[in-house]
Amino acid sequence: MQQPEGFPLGSPHKVLRLRKSIYGLKQASRMWYQKLQSVLCEMGFKCVEVDSSIYVYSKDKVQVILPVFVDDITLASNSLEAIHSIITELSSHFRLRDLGPTSFLLGIQITRDRPHRSIALCQRQYILDILERFSMSNCKPVLTPMTPGLRLTAAMSPKSPEEVVAMKDIPYVSAVGALLYLATATRPDIAHTVSVLCRFNNNPGMQHWTAVKHLMRYLKGTVDLKLTYAPSPSRSDEPFVTYTDADHGGDPETTRSTSGYLLCIGTGAVSWSSKLQTLVALSTTEAEFIAAVEAGKEMYWMRNLLQELGYPVSQPSVFRIDNQSAMSVAKNPEHHGRMKHLDMRFFWLRDAVVQNQLTPEFVSTEDQAADALTKALPAPKFKKCRDLMGLTS
Repeated sequence: MQQPEGFPLGSPHKVLRLRKSIYGLKQASRMWYQKLQSVLCEMGFKCVEVDSSIYVYSKDKVQVILPVFVDDITLASNSLEAIHSIITELSSHFRLRDLGPTSFLLGIQITRDRPHRSIALCQRQYILDILERFSMSNCKPVLTPMTPGLRLTAAMSPKSPEEVVAMKDIPYVSAVGALLYLATATRPDIAHTVSVLCRFNNNPGMQHWTAVKHLMRYLKGTVDLKLTYAPSPSRSDEPFVTYTDADHGGDPETTRSTSGYLLCIGTGAVSWSSKLQTLVALSTTEAEFIAAVEAGKEMYWMRNLLQELGYPVSQPSVFRIDNQSAMSVAKNPEHHGRMKHLDMRFFWLRDAVVQNQLTPEFVSTEDQAADALTKALPAPKFKKCRDLMGLTS
């Protein structure tokens, strides 16, 4: 990523924890948040429109980005003096605890390499706690989060009373819930597997539980993986890079396709998704186009976010797709006849391309990082996708 001038990856960060005097009641929490918002606005902060939990201060080349999560505040700025000044001002309105430079936040370990202008996120301790909690600390590691070619279905759910009893005391939902936070926070490599496992929360069977344990075995062998952000020579000409892919008819029961997208800044992924499409695609072209629409919506959000943070994106944002036909449909309005049955909401992607805000670019399947978000892959291909996601040991 071409680093914005004056706000390097090695900029100072701080974590604060505000102490509320009233707990529990929704009304009290709402009043507290309104007070926080009022104080920040008086200090010159502006709430970001596309994400109401982020505030931005910008004046005289000094910029401060302040995200809020419940009673935790993180400060990032190109000025250490500005951070100290804000802490002092907040202290006059709230009881707070200064936790120092950001090193551990919401279960995520944060490490910096200032000479190389990189920052890494890791949930090593969180993974070890999961393995201990579900008695998998001594399991044998595997190379992939899901067995390649495995197709889990509802037909694998318990059918006999004996099978129901066998599953009764197995903490399937608790395990999948714990893995879900990991998949959404720092581990895009397990996002597809967790998405599939979540489909069977209502009535999991023993084969589903075996798949959960297989995923934990994969985590056992990759406990030290870090999501690393640093300038990328191959992506230096774009503020962010997006990959989009689909697995046509991948769900064996509904024949619905799986959409996947991966959005990277510099060397690391900042946004990703793996989920079933809401309708049955009639062709691979259609499935890929629908997946590109979902990716396009996320790209618009990222463009707006960067704009509000003070880094406007002037050039078209490129999404990389490995289907030539879907790319042609997105670029050429005259090709939409083959998919005219689709809901009109899918056609805005065509307009975005015509307006030169988004543009498709072909990428070979071998270099399609989002491929790991749509299906279970063999180990060599999966590792290549994982590397493209920015996960390093």
